Amino acid sequence: MMKRGHAVFGLFLACTSMAYAHVGSPDIYAEGQAGPYKLFIVIRPPLVIPGVADVEVRGETSGINQILITPIPMVGEAAAHPPVAEAMGQPSRDRQFFSGHLWIMASGSWRIRFSVSGAQGSGVLSIPVPATAIATRKMSAGLGLMLAGLGILLVIGMVGIVGAAAREAKLAPGASVPQSNRRSAAIAMGVTFAVLVAGVVLGNAWWKSDAAGYSEYVYKPLQMNASLSGTVLDLKLRDPGWLLQRKLDDFIPDHDHLMHLYMIRWPQMDVVYHLHPTPTTSGEFQLPLPSVPAGTYHLYADVVHQNGFPETIVGAITVPAISGRPLAGDDAKGTAAPIASENATVASQGKGATAVQSFKLPDGYTMVWTNANELQPLTPVNFQFELLDQNGKPPQDMALYMGMLGHAAFVKTDGTAFAHIHPTGSVSMAAFMMANANPTAAGAAKSTGMDMPGMIMGGAVLPNVVGFPYGFPSAGTYRIFVQMKHGSTVETGAFDASVQSPGA
Repeated sequence: MMKRGHAVFGLFLACTSMAYAHVGSPDIYAEGQAGPYKLFIVIRPPLVIPGVADVEVRGETSGINQILITPIPMVGEAAAHPPVAEAMGQPSRDRQFFSGHLWIMASGSWRIRFSVSGAQGSGVLSIPVPATAIATRKMSAGLGLMLAGLGILLVIGMVGIVGAAAREAKLAPGASVPQSNRRSAAIAMGVTFAVLVAGVVLGNAWWKSDAAGYSEYVYKPLQMNASLSGTVLDLKLRDPGWLLQRKLDDFIPDHDHLMHLYMIRWPQMDVVYHLHPTPTTSGEFQLPLPSVPAGTYHLYADVVHQNGFPETIVGAITVPAISGRPLAGDDAKGTAAPIASENATVASQGKGATAVQSFKLPDGYTMVWTNANELQPLTPVNFQFELLDQNGKPPQDMALYMGMLGHAAFVKTDGTAFAHIHPTGSVSMAAFMMANANPTAAGAAKSTGMDMPGMIMGGAVLPNVVGFPYGFPSAGTYRIFVQMKHGSTVETGAFDASVQSPGA
């Protein structure tokens, strides 16, 4: 890798060291079927472990009476012995909205099981949750000052109690205090103060040591060194040290590939590749590149470990213009105008109305973002896109792209957020299938969790519309790359989103 690439890579890692399954986008958005009930699910994992995950569910099918939620490890002995389920509450008059909270007690790959009952019977759906500490909680300044003040009062009180006991405890009521007692009291108070100060110092040292020990459990992402040999991209993974159980050779296929690699030219974000390197040795992947314009590219590599834990590994590389192989298989490319330019026709109809963005594709087709409305951080939305042919009609040869109606990548323009989203949401499909392979709850036989939006069985007529459940993690500007397939052609559209905080 060239020196400039190393610099970009270092800065990029600094921005993303708090991420795991998706860069800077830890919340989980998912849509699926629990028996006859369609659910839109938001899971906000805890920042520290043990910690509490917040869970929200919107029932998109009416008649739901109760939803029970259970946190279960994805693998291991504990997976066969789930805890008692908790009932989700309904905090508002909206009878379709449920919320709840769950303790996640250990780092690793978990699933939350949703057991739904209602007018149409019962069903079960499980959503995978990668759980790990991604931060350490710091005490607020106000709380620290209050506790310091209380601590000082406690020390003064204890010293005073010891002094009074040494000075007056053995005297008769009303008797004067002898000088010897006063000296003894002074000595006792001094010793007590020294012991308490030593206790505070030793306690502070213990606290710092314990905090340092806990910091070892804070998630450390895999690191990736990218280099170019001729037209072959070489990706070497390195574990900086986190959990001993993490390996570099235990990846499982996700959409039939061990790695999904997005290459995005930076900072223009005007060229994107969705590629699939193959492993050569433990922790090393290679890929003969297609033709690539010169520039610096940010790399986002999605992998899933054998226990269902997903990771997005980031890197960067600067390359000259490459004349490489033709695109083949599931590999795809897209181009757009630089992010600073207008690359889409935006038809806004005012506040509260539906806005539309249209993206013209090279072959005359058009991809349309049909609900480009006002966007706010952490707000769940099912982003809707449709593909139209040269005549503005739905293509008659719509096809699945890696088993789904489409794939999307939501990328923040400052590089701090990246999320690879499917019609089922932000969870990896490999982990989703693991979570739903062997449901254990009562009524599991009725679960149709594998009947997921976007995964349509053979013989069905494919729609030209796809939805992606997601919520932007923070305010700012994002570019959304959407891929849909017709015939043997993978179309890649690019759309720009301005996300504003409430009241901005």
